[in-house]
Amino acid sequence: MREQIYRVFSQVLGLDPAAISSTTGPENTSGWDSLKHLNLVAALEEEFEVEFTDTEVVDCVSPAMAMEILQQKIGSR
Repeated sequence: MREQIYRVFSQVLGLDPAAISSTTGPENTSGWDSLKHLNLVAALEEEFEVEFTDTEVVDCVSPAMAMEILQQKIGSR
């Protein structure tokens, strides 16, 4: 799952996969604006076939948070 999340972050944010870490976030990533954030959430939803709640969209500000949210969702299937 980690590799999938990092790949999505890399593709949407236009970053080298090696530049992605668990703490990559809007505060330390140039170009991570509100539109890219929504694109990132949409890409994660498509990749994992889930739907984020409004709160989860707001909370999904790093690969670590994405993993936590997705583990809860996939684990609840």
